[in-house]
Amino acid sequence: MSKEPLKSLKGSRLWDPGFPFRPARWPFFYGWVMVGMGTLAVVFSIPGQTMGFSVFTDILMKELGLSRVSLSTAYCLGTVASGFTLPFFGRLYDRIGARRMIFYSALATGVVLLYLSQVRWLLDCLDFLLGVPRAVLAFSVITLGFYMIRASAQGVLTMSGRNAIGKWFDYHRGTAFALSGLITSFAFSFAPRGLRGMIDHFGWSQSWLVLGVATMTIMAGMGWLFFRDNPEECGLRMDGVDHTRNRKAAHDDALTHRDFTRAEALRTWPFWVFNLSFGFMSLYTTAVTFHILSIAKQAQRGEIEVIGYFVPMAFISVLTNLLIGWMSSRTRLKYLLAIMNGGALVSVIGVIHLQTHAGVFSYIVGNGIAGGCFACLSGVAWPRFFGRRWLGAISGIGMSSMVIASGIGPLLFGASLSVTGSYTPVLWGCALVPALLILATGRSDNPQKDDAR
Repeated sequence: MSKEPLKSLKGSRLWDPGFPFRPARWPFFYGWVMVGMGTLAVVFSIPGQTMGFSVFTDILMKELGLSRVSLSTAYCLGTVASGFTLPFFGRLYDRIGARRMIFYSALATGVVLLYLSQVRWLLDCLDFLLGVPRAVLAFSVITLGFYMIRASAQGVLTMSGRNAIGKWFDYHRGTAFALSGLITSFAFSFAPRGLRGMIDHFGWSQSWLVLGVATMTIMAGMGWLFFRDNPEECGLRMDGVDHTRNRKAAHDDALTHRDFTRAEALRTWPFWVFNLSFGFMSLYTTAVTFHILSIAKQAQRGEIEVIGYFVPMAFISVLTNLLIGWMSSRTRLKYLLAIMNGGALVSVIGVIHLQTHAGVFSYIVGNGIAGGCFACLSGVAWPRFFGRRWLGAISGIGMSSMVIASGIGPLLFGASLSVTGSYTPVLWGCALVPALLILATGRSDNPQKDDAR
């Protein structure tokens, strides 16, 4: 695609990279501002993430009169449907850039949160006006809500924020994502407690209302003001310096020689191994978080105790994230992916034995390590392996896979509990996946190596 159509799409002075200020005039490299802004976008996606919904699960079941299986099914359908739309938004990201994408997705997320705040009122109105069973209406109303919030927040807002960070760095990309993960790990881990506090203070409906207004004003406003698509349009370079010295110091696996199209990326083995690994992490962590209170009950653990596990998990995740970010420019990513899958396997075994102290330890440590690796690798892998030109289209497929997997996970866990009365069967199935993926990482070298020959 030529630069001229791209310029015309960005339109008026309102979206000009130099308006209302020029990033090149900042006293330090503007990419670090983008790290902060991209991180803020991911934090604002929390209402659309599983931990953002986990504290509302039992409330929604009660308010809408739905069973756990019905709510899990609605969550699955809405999430999977949203996942299928993300490849389109990935291509749109490549066309219009990060600034517009963040602004529009933040506005959309805010509107959806306002919708969710009124689902009970909407259900009562529809129940009065239509001669349709209330259970059907409740299922339809919440499925639509799940679809919209998963597409706008977990999908587009997260993808845009992370892609924006990846486009501003090359050699220091791992460090940038590690610093971003430092904040998001704590934000995600404290989110259940923070949202629970909001519910206790405002009520569940008002909490979503407050979050919606904040997203439309703060995130959309900050997105328009500070986001820029890439350093080149601002008269800057990646990392803010000449890359000659960095490229000599970097590991061969960290060098990018050309941009892959989406079709080319999909034909490579590493894409699918990394994509399936990220997808499994989304499926497993989403399912466990979604059903965490029910899992705690089965393991005879208190609700407050289990929610408290997320705090030490965050510390481990942050330390892992910083280490993986530092290592990412110094070693092959396939080794770091093996560590992530190993952590996931330890975590699954821990949940199976959560009633024991060893199980709790395994769950916290394994999930912390896997989460820390995931936070870094899911941002570093695509631009390193396939370049920046078609990053939106490629990451759109990756994000689509993760979102679809995150929708299937809670349904599988809910079905396991409904059919067998336990989560153990589905957990043993989950243990098999990372074990196989560890074996698959052996041939997952950077596809850029073939182009360098």
